[in-house]
Amino acid sequence: MTSVAVTLARWAASIDPGPDDEELAGRSLRDTVAVTLAARDHRVTRLAAGLPDGARWAVAGHVLDFDDLHMPSTTHVSAVCVPTALATGGGPRAYLAAAGVMARLGTALGWRHYSAGWHATCTAGAPASAAGAAVALGLPAEQIAVAMALAVPAAGGVQRAFGTDAKSLQVGFAVEAGIRAARLAAAGAQAEPAAVDAWLGLVGGDTDPLTAADPSGPLIPNGLAIKLYPCCYALQRPISTLAELAPRLDPAAVRRIVLRTPEAAVVPLIHHRPDSGLQGKFSLEYAAAAALLDSYPGFGSFTDAAVRRPEARRLAGLVETKLDPGGSWLLDGRLEAEIHTGGGEVLRASQQYPPGSPARPPTAAQLQAKLADCVRGLDTDPASWTWDNAATTLRRYLP
Repeated sequence: MTSVAVTLARWAASIDPGPDDEELAGRSLRDTVAVTLAARDHRVTRLAAGLPDGARWAVAGHVLDFDDLHMPSTTHVSAVCVPTALATGGGPRAYLAAAGVMARLGTALGWRHYSAGWHATCTAGAPASAAGAAVALGLPAEQIAVAMALAVPAAGGVQRAFGTDAKSLQVGFAVEAGIRAARLAAAGAQAEPAAVDAWLGLVGGDTDPLTAADPSGPLIPNGLAIKLYPCCYALQRPISTLAELAPRLDPAAVRRIVLRTPEAAVVPLIHHRPDSGLQGKFSLEYAAAAALLDSYPGFGSFTDAAVRRPEARRLAGLVETKLDPGGSWLLDGRLEAEIHTGGGEVLRASQQYPPGSPARPPTAAQLQAKLADCVRGLDTDPASWTWDNAATTLRRYLP
């Protein structure tokens, strides 16, 4: 039986991107470089300054949690695959190869893997980075499969890291491991590709690996979700739902906030009383407060000072979460919100797909506004970025 690594390696070696694929790759490049530059002064970005280019850019690209997401695999594809392609000079083809492998490996790992507490961006990311880097290096399918197998020992990462420096750092480690594995394969290192199949079983893949790794269909199956708020994807829906109600009420009058959603939709939201900006990015309670207090919950909403606002803590303490059993992805079911005021008024809103999701793609204006916000104060224009010059831009601002 052909192994998963061999199947995906043959696919990666032979991909021929079409115009739609090139357009998706270009959007991913601009979105990822923008959120990376937005984190140029972040303390974790400074901590990662000694890492190689790809790893350092991955840390900065993920630390604000503003990077895109592949919904079926629950993986932050571009935070891994854009830095990999840029660091190895591979361009859009290397990006799409890495992204397609990552989406398929993450889907093979499945919801059981993610809900058990693994950080699928890192577990699927290391072998995917290896595949993309190997394509960038011009390796044949046999060596791409070896590179993926060589990345298996580094294919780890856990959700317990969410809300800490370790979350973005472990994404950087995955990219560093993938690029290292590809270079070792290019130098002649050997490994058994079937190690990838063994690893999938050991870390709890819940679907038939070869079925999930089916190379047919779009290069990135189901597309990518773009975030409009700089926080965990599980908060995009609650924030956008509550933001519909915010203009109609005075936050000081709120006495009760009731949120109902499937339990799968809150799996990564592990901080219920956050005390830092990083923790606030994984707190349903704080996100509800920020959605009601801030006209747009952007960068300023996820600082330590913002999370510690007395009014934010008061509102967070009013949140009642009612979880329906089950679910198998972050947008399962709907988010239903009720806000009760001191005057007896009850406001309600409900949503399944937030803006930016594949079902509600970001408008050109939304994406342009996001990119402009990320590079505010910098002498660079996202519209001018290409796969040939983006690495130079990153080195300029993230030395």
